[in-house]
Amino acid sequence: MAMNYQLLLDRELERITKDNRSPRLLLHACCAPCSSYVLEYLSRYFEITVLFYNPNISPAAEFTLRAEELTRLIGEMPLDHPVNCVVGRYDPAEFAAIAKGHEQDREGGERCTACFRLRLEESAKYAKEKGYDYFTTTLSISPLKDAERLNRIGGELAESYGVPYLFSDFKKREGYKRSIQLSAEYGLYRQDYCGCAYSKREAESRKREQK
Repeated sequence: MAMNYQLLLDRELERITKDNRSPRLLLHACCAPCSSYVLEYLSRYFEITVLFYNPNISPAAEFTLRAEELTRLIGEMPLDHPVNCVVGRYDPAEFAAIAKGHEQDREGGERCTACFRLRLEESAKYAKEKGYDYFTTTLSISPLKDAERLNRIGGELAESYGVPYLFSDFKKREGYKRSIQLSAEYGLYRQDYCGCAYSKREAESRKREQK
């Protein structure tokens, strides 16, 4: 039976509301469009620091553009609590190491699983070092991302690092649709591939086939 991660999130937010507190959340973010709805939703409950750690993004100019758009969005959105943004290191060799041997995988395969783990583990480490109450990621908002896989990895890392993972599936309740609306409202750059050179190659191949 599939786990209902939205229900788990509802229950956790209810507990937080009853406790009348605003815990500190480290939110891994992949880009501004995916972050828009998640920030609108979660800033009511948490003091959020956004961590932009994505060594998978290629080329470097794309990494810079996405980081700048995310920073701009955070500065312009009216959020319930102030949100800080940390742009993590950009070392493509970190992604290359975990992708080795999986260069020909289709998007959504084992390479992506390893990439999820790479980024979530860096987030878990940061959350532990800085004393956050929770960590999670915006990645589940994408219809192309497997929420079960992301939450399983997050739960495993929560046990390893001792920081609770905020289970979630942000595409639920029209979260993805709302992110498109917010992207239009703020004029956000919306990339047409996940981030890595391999996903870019697949996106370009799909475009050629549609012509």
